[in-house]
Amino acid sequence: GNEGALRAAVGALRKGGAVLVVGVYGDDPRVQAGLVQDRELRRDVDKLQREHMSAEVTRVKARLRELAGDYTDAGRIGVLDVFERLDRALDALSQDVRHSDYGVSGLFAPEKIGEEKLARLYQFDLELLDDLEALEADVARIPAPGASPADAAGAEEALRRTLDRVRAVQEKWRRREQVISDVVQSA
Repeated sequence: GNEGALRAAVGALRKGGAVLVVGVYGDDPRVQAGLVQDRELRRDVDKLQREHMSAEVTRVKARLRELAGDYTDAGRIGVLDVFERLDRALDALSQDVRHSDYGVSGLFAPEKIGEEKLARLYQFDLELLDDLEALEADVARIPAPGASPADAAGAEEALRRTLDRVRAVQEKWRRREQVISDVVQSA
């Protein structure tokens, strides 16, 4: 886990290498990344960061399933198709994040990658974390099931906005491959 990565970081520092400083803070953990030159540490940090992002997506999905249950219990089944599409989209996003393997070739190659280039990649990843926070906020704005048609229309609109956000995050994640490629090719 994290202890092994931290021990490896200390070992790399002792040998004069550059190291990424990773921190997980607060009740709602957020990974903060600096710069890593050691390729094994880059691999470990990338994996930890992808696992963290995937866990965030899974947490959002669990909340949406709770809401879908609330809507079902209230007999408001008209929006369940949007809940289902959201569930599938979040599954796909979680799997894309957790199991991406395109970066292992270039990003983890033995040559050093400049700090500015690594910073660009880490900034991209931090923006993805911000996008996941915005997704969580979208889910929080989905109203509880109400009895009026206006409540139902508001819920459907909020669900569709959330689905649009999931799709945008998924598309942005797919662009990460290009960001990694740009970082590696310009190294």
